[in-house]
Amino acid sequence: MRTSYLRFAAGAAAVALVAGCSSDDTSSSSKAEGSGNFPVTISHHFGETAIDSEPSRVVTIGFNEQDFTLALGVKPVATRGNLSYDYRQRPWAQEALGGTEIPEVGSTELNVEQIAAAEPDLILGPYSFIEQGQYDQLSDLAPTIADIGGYDDVPAATWQQEFEVIGKALGKEQETADRTAELEQKFQTAQDENPQFAGKSLALTFVMDDGSYMILGSDDIRALFFTDLGFEIPEATEIISPEKLDQLDTDVLVIAGQSREQLNTNPLFAQLGVVAQDRTAYIGSFSEDLPSALGYSSPLSLDYAIDGFTPMLAAAADNDPATVVPAPAA
Repeated sequence: MRTSYLRFAAGAAAVALVAGCSSDDTSSSSKAEGSGNFPVTISHHFGETAIDSEPSRVVTIGFNEQDFTLALGVKPVATRGNLSYDYRQRPWAQEALGGTEIPEVGSTELNVEQIAAAEPDLILGPYSFIEQGQYDQLSDLAPTIADIGGYDDVPAATWQQEFEVIGKALGKEQETADRTAELEQKFQTAQDENPQFAGKSLALTFVMDDGSYMILGSDDIRALFFTDLGFEIPEATEIISPEKLDQLDTDVLVIAGQSREQLNTNPLFAQLGVVAQDRTAYIGSFSEDLPSALGYSSPLSLDYAIDGFTPMLAAAADNDPATVVPAPAA
């Protein structure tokens, strides 16, 4: 599963090469007044990490951590990039970024030299899928938080769990709790306004480059978004061949990677009940905002995703085939 996560993390459509800009020595993490008590100790894939004092130079090395720190008013001094999406222009983060660009320290692969040049006092990677050797290198530079879910028998971490860990590491536990409550209330409001969501099966599906289909399950943070709205999703992620398209015939289908027109040229796809009865939401290519918002699954991007997905899902789940599911808002 690690390869799949690396290929499609943050909505990525293809594996890419090492990239990144050199660190800007004048950059520093901007901080609001912290509320945490230090030292703190955080458990993760490779053990425990102690953070002795509130960090001032944070480097984010995973696929979404930058958004979590920005939600708490902390701007990393360096971050991991995303080659398949123009992440610097992601609409949900523009206010928090304030017109600035954060130097990159790699994309698919991390550049340890660039991370060292950023002079971090905290390295955040709770959704990074780093390996033991990488962790050992990074922890020699600064206290490092590795993955908190999605390995061995540990389930994928929810956005709440990731936010809690990052908030604790930054000394902003109260701010984290407040922002979490606000976003959970927005999810609840969307559910209350759309009771037809409750209990309906949903398949979040990515069309792969080789023509197969990846159906995301509860082991993937992108699919967990829909459980927060009341839908039921598969337990585990599965890649199916074009001959097994009947597995997409759920109450609601959300599909990315190809357009409505491209997908419907396949008669096996077009004849699925979920397609013929217009219970399908087509969310576009991986380079577009809405699927990428799922990839980040952060307090910032989920707020944006609720606004973007709710009208589409409401139309797809209303039990009326005459209702046209709208395209994603531009």
